Amino acid sequence: MTNPVVLFDGVCNLCSAAVQWILQRDATGVFHFASLQSDFGQKIQEKYGMDAAKIDSVLLVADGKIYSKSDAALQIARRLGGFWKIGYGFIIFPKFLRDLVYDFVARNRYRWFGKKEECWLPNPKFKDKFLD
Repeated sequence: MTNPVVLFDGVCNLCSAAVQWILQRDATGVFHFASLQSDFGQKIQEKYGMDAAKIDSVLLVADGKIYSKSDAALQIARRLGGFWKIGYGFIIFPKFLRDLVYDFVARNRYRWFGKKEECWLPNPKFKDKFLD
């Protein structure tokens, strides 16, 4: 796996919207995606010793590392390049503060944005960006 992979909650409306947002701004096509519920997502969680029941974060697998919560979001912004790269500047804030905000949104995401019964399916033109 050479491209960074974004793992997301496939039934979360906010998470699906975030993936669509990244797809629209990924001018160089660097990112691939997989839902946490997919076979690929499950294998990555096992590889890194993560408990699927406790994951409430987007994950980014890149350069042999796994990033979660605000670190994942900032690493994604950094790799988008262009204007979005300046978002990585939030790294100057302590991780515990960044993750405090991230956790607040994560705890409320289903209530605020809703939840699907099934995993979201991408637009067919982006099918090659998704791993099973």
